[in-house]
Amino acid sequence: MNRLRLSAELAHLPCGNITYCHKSGECASSAFELKEKTATVELRIPRAYGAVDILMELYCESLEKKICEVSGKWCELDGDSDVYSFTVDLKAVGKGLYFFRFTFNSFGNVYYSKKRQSGLSFTLDGTLSDLCQISVISFSHMAPEKMYGGIIYHVFVDRFNRGGKSSVPDGAIRLDGDWKRIPEYPEYPGAPLKNNTFYGGTLWGIADKLDYISSLGITAIYLSPIFKSVSNHKYDTADYMQVDEMFGGEAALEHLLSECNKRKISVILDGVFNHTGADSVYFNRYSRFNSLGAYQSKKSPYFSWFDFKNHPDKYTCWWNIEILPRINPDIPECRNYFVGEGGVIEKYGKMGVYGWRLDVADELSDEFISEIKSVASKDGESVVFGEVWEDASNKIAYDTRKKYYLGNELDGVMNYPLRRGIIEFLNNRCADALYYALTDVLINAPDRILHNQMNLLGTHDTDRIITVLGGVSSSGYTNKELCVKRMLPKEVRRATEKLKMAYTVLATLPGIPAVFYGDEAGLEGYHDPFNRMPYPWGKENKEILSHYVTLGDIRRKNSVYKRGAFSLVHLDSELLSFSRKHGKFTYITVCNNSEHSLSLEFSDKAKALIGKNNLVNHELPAMAAEIYKIPNGAEVTFD
Repeated sequence: MNRLRLSAELAHLPCGNITYCHKSGECASSAFELKEKTATVELRIPRAYGAVDILMELYCESLEKKICEVSGKWCELDGDSDVYSFTVDLKAVGKGLYFFRFTFNSFGNVYYSKKRQSGLSFTLDGTLSDLCQISVISFSHMAPEKMYGGIIYHVFVDRFNRGGKSSVPDGAIRLDGDWKRIPEYPEYPGAPLKNNTFYGGTLWGIADKLDYISSLGITAIYLSPIFKSVSNHKYDTADYMQVDEMFGGEAALEHLLSECNKRKISVILDGVFNHTGADSVYFNRYSRFNSLGAYQSKKSPYFSWFDFKNHPDKYTCWWNIEILPRINPDIPECRNYFVGEGGVIEKYGKMGVYGWRLDVADELSDEFISEIKSVASKDGESVVFGEVWEDASNKIAYDTRKKYYLGNELDGVMNYPLRRGIIEFLNNRCADALYYALTDVLINAPDRILHNQMNLLGTHDTDRIITVLGGVSSSGYTNKELCVKRMLPKEVRRATEKLKMAYTVLATLPGIPAVFYGDEAGLEGYHDPFNRMPYPWGKENKEILSHYVTLGDIRRKNSVYKRGAFSLVHLDSELLSFSRKHGKFTYITVCNNSEHSLSLEFSDKAKALIGKNNLVNHELPAMAAEIYKIPNGAEVTFD
């Protein structure tokens, strides 16, 4: 059997490799703050290339202009590779996103670097493709330090817990008792659905369960939309200035904020500022409100918010869904409603709301997001997350390069690339997507954003994570079948093992794990609306729940998970290992994604945070993940 020696540092790759060097020495990010004055990039290139006249070429984000060329300074010989250093004057370059490559001469030929998963390759192809990136940033607001090291609990309000006083408005149907299946679903994906059937969960009910939520190590609650709306999901807002009476109204929100404050739990609201409901104060298509809506008259104070092609029946909608007319927050009257004095952001901030998750952030302008962040932060700390499904550092949306990470906008995004990577790794034993998430996506994030990313395994927009890990696809099944489809006991057993592995990885990576209510209880379900079953009170998967509680306790007791330095130690189809370093200790997570056990030998005193504490001749079981705390410099040997 081959023996693989792993230390707390990633071994140099056989091809060219780059390192971003920060003055702190603990940040591996490709983003540099202007206050650092210079950015240093190190290139390791095999000496066999015989490279001379090595240059770093820096281009603007559109690649239309070369910003500068920087000559490499030879530093040392590291094994078989030469190390060159390149220093960029950040003040001269200025704030923004840039791309770069290396060029050199070798035996009469000019070579150009190309970014590859394994590092850098060097070719004669001089086209501007497969470039590396660097960001120059300057933060204009306080860091959301309350978030670091914590855990987010994502609650779909109607489906979590009943409690307190609430009313049932006209058109809503509340079903009492337990639900064994979702009572309302479309005949086929995309078919019309009223979404007017309610379980009865309220903000009062969430407050009643705060001790349970705290037991998971939760430090922030992210609520699905709570504003007045006719639907159970409330992504079709009727009135941003009212908390829905089905959820208990404003009194229930004030109560929840007060109880959360006693437990040092922050509250994050879902901001759906890209569209409203057709049945709303603003549009009023069905004349249910006393206001003069844009659908009713061009004289409406809200008429300029909407894009009418032919008033009143032809208008721009979100994804062509008629009940979701698009609004334009770049229109002054509309923008002022949200970010002006007494507007939506200010109102809920004064009530004690700590931050926002911005729905479909790609469809909001950089300027509007920047103003949301500015207003939310004007009295101190706040947090603003964006719903972005890709690498947000270089995202292009609607032909516009977004500026999410340059310092004026988002504090983090929903880390869907990490979710995809973990699922591919555990379900298909394919490491490519996970490698991308743990290298490119991770490195491209500014340090303070990296440690604030909303790392997730499931949301209201995805299949339940235990269902995904169970490996039974929804393909070929009708919604009627998916409504009642559940895993067999042996499938639950396998999925439980994989979910424990997944959450161990998620909870120990840089960023903040976000738990979608019920995932910790083993709640099953396919796509929307089947992923929105009520929390199974008294019927939880105790093994999974206990594991989540344990990891919450580990994060609470070990400050390394706030902003500890990250290093990817090893990743292939069957083994993932990475470290976090803080102070005198290194914390190593090892995920054995194989069908055979793995022998571990510790060269120095070590402690298992998850796993058996007797680490002499230790065996890491098949399909399991463990966490070890070892003194800096110690090594772990795997067989």
